[in-house]
Amino acid sequence: MIETNDFPEEMSEVVSFHGHFCPGLAIGYRAATAAMARIAPKRAEDEELVAIVENRSCSVDAVQVITGCTLGKGNLFLHDYGKQVFTLVSRSTGEGVRVALRAGLARPKLEDGSTDRKRWADDLLRLADDEIFAIDTQSIEIPPKATIHASLVCARCGEQMMETLAREIDGETCCIPCSEGR
Repeated sequence: MIETNDFPEEMSEVVSFHGHFCPGLAIGYRAATAAMARIAPKRAEDEELVAIVENRSCSVDAVQVITGCTLGKGNLFLHDYGKQVFTLVSRSTGEGVRVALRAGLARPKLEDGSTDRKRWADDLLRLADDEIFAIDTQSIEIPPKATIHASLVCARCGEQMMETLAREIDGETCCIPCSEGR
């Protein structure tokens, strides 16, 4: 089990949620706290904030914990471009902030040439926001709020699916996997 006593309280919560401390988690934590400091006084209880993440790495777990934006609530959107870029938008003000990891950050090396991941993660926690990120306030098109749709039963596998994702195959209502022959 990782010792989280040396971390700020929020970072300890992030590590507990994710399971370990790593550079990706530090990036997400720093990006989320930088964005929150600029547009939101507190984490989302419902859908008042929207987070758009451009990767599916450890950093996204930190964004969920710090912002309160999650896939389940429908206010976390994944655009997997493989970029450490995070956008946070306030639904009430329409204000948005885009936080992008700066290219070329020095990653401490070990004698064998590999990256010292612990030291790099520690460095990410102590550097100033502008040393790590390019931060831009922007107007962002806000994705619609989550909606609840009726459930239908797949004629082939018998499992329920959301109505909007049903497919018609040979006159039968099917789920996507069954419609694709999986």
